[in-house]
Amino acid sequence: MSAEGTADQEMYAEDLTEQRRIRRQKLKELQEAGRNPFLQETWNVTAHSMDIKDNFDAMEDEEVSVAGRIMSKRVMGKAAFFDMQDKQGRIQCYVKRDDIGAEEYKWFKTYDIGDIVGVEGRVFKTKTDEISVHVTRLVLLSKSLQVLPDKWNGLKDTDLRYRQRYVDLIMNPQVRDTFIKRTKIVHEIKRVLEEDYGYMEVDTPILSPIAGGANARPFVTHHNTLDIDLYMRIANELYLKRLIVGGLDRVYEMGHMFRNEGMDRNHNPEFTSMECYMAYGNMESTMDVTEQIVYKAQMAVNGTPILTYQGKEFDVTPPWKRLNMTDAVKEITGVDFNKIESDEDAVQAAIDYGMDEEEARALGNRGKIIAEMFESYCEDVPGYLDGPVFVVGHPVEISPLAKRDPEDPRVTRRFEAYINGWEVANAFSELNDPIDQYERFAEQQRERDAGVDDEAHPMDMDFVNALEVGLPPTGGLGVGIDRVIMLITNSPSIRDVILFPTMKSIRE
Repeated sequence: MSAEGTADQEMYAEDLTEQRRIRRQKLKELQEAGRNPFLQETWNVTAHSMDIKDNFDAMEDEEVSVAGRIMSKRVMGKAAFFDMQDKQGRIQCYVKRDDIGAEEYKWFKTYDIGDIVGVEGRVFKTKTDEISVHVTRLVLLSKSLQVLPDKWNGLKDTDLRYRQRYVDLIMNPQVRDTFIKRTKIVHEIKRVLEEDYGYMEVDTPILSPIAGGANARPFVTHHNTLDIDLYMRIANELYLKRLIVGGLDRVYEMGHMFRNEGMDRNHNPEFTSMECYMAYGNMESTMDVTEQIVYKAQMAVNGTPILTYQGKEFDVTPPWKRLNMTDAVKEITGVDFNKIESDEDAVQAAIDYGMDEEEARALGNRGKIIAEMFESYCEDVPGYLDGPVFVVGHPVEISPLAKRDPEDPRVTRRFEAYINGWEVANAFSELNDPIDQYERFAEQQRERDAGVDDEAHPMDMDFVNALEVGLPPTGGLGVGIDRVIMLITNSPSIRDVILFPTMKSIRE
């Protein structure tokens, strides 16, 4: 063991509180008596708390075998009650010395809140009509050496809750419920994609020599054997479109993406995204998919199309409203870019409205100016993008992977879906012209090399080669799964729907 490891161990031992010292002493006494709980390997669980309560009429007087954590304990001489918590909730257990024996009862009285026990007994109802288990056998399966927060104050410190999610899940039933709902939402989204639309789930690389598919700052690592830098994926778009080229006409992947950017209530460096691609589909096809996965996930969890989030309500019943980006800028700022043709005039219009002159001139062209005006002046207008709404008409300069609109080649066949003012989905009629794609990549690479935009999309010649092989007309969609789950579960922060969110080191 290293000197640092030895020091950590000594510090750990010195840091023990009196209550933790007592628990360790109890463990030592159990072990010396030949009752080491950590030697227990299994327990035959035949029932769970809520199943017993929900089916009491059928289960009354039935023998059950349950297991879980002691959450409260009331000893009254020769009898005692304790609440046991399992994966479904809590159930009361009734213990009598005469039923389990004086020796076992003596040891039971030393058990602590947090200990994990196996119980065999009979289902009954107490005089106060509480459904309970009358214990006939009790076995300590694991000794808790830590002290749980008290039942009145619970675990409320949000920073500690995220760091010690295992304690959070024990102490806060609503947290457990959120993550059960998360699983249901993910399952329903996959079901809709596979059963309703015929998509096939696939896996693509997390480590790649090129961070492509989005404009974002990646995490970089190094592969020693190959002696090359690799990037953790910021999107899986380019790999999935390669599969469409290969003839897998409908594919999707749900998994973690990694972006080395800021953190706030809607952003975590590691997050879950779902991307799906439909050969012979288009922007409208993916609008339909977007509406259905959100609508059906909301219905599966909450049973109503009315999504309630932090006191606001959103009806996610299809079809959703559409809003053109340029029209939105005109509506909010009064600047009509439909009447502005040149880059110079667009830059000046933005400056005249109030955009920082240096920033406007750095953007330099009409398309980027429109996108920045939308982001700066429309997205934060209270209620304006509550939606659900599809924002369409994105300039080609900010959409390097989307088809141009045949009616106006300055914009693309792209949408972003907004709910509660948040972007929850991004989709294209995918660009499948390899020459156009190469030119857009080249322009992005020039901006990257010049230091104009360090998040510009890098050149990916293999992807261009794939397009030269031939990509059919394709509709592609990316959905921010964590944000959708936040909305459906009414969770105020993305950290509330990620089991182990990224946290600053506790030693800093």
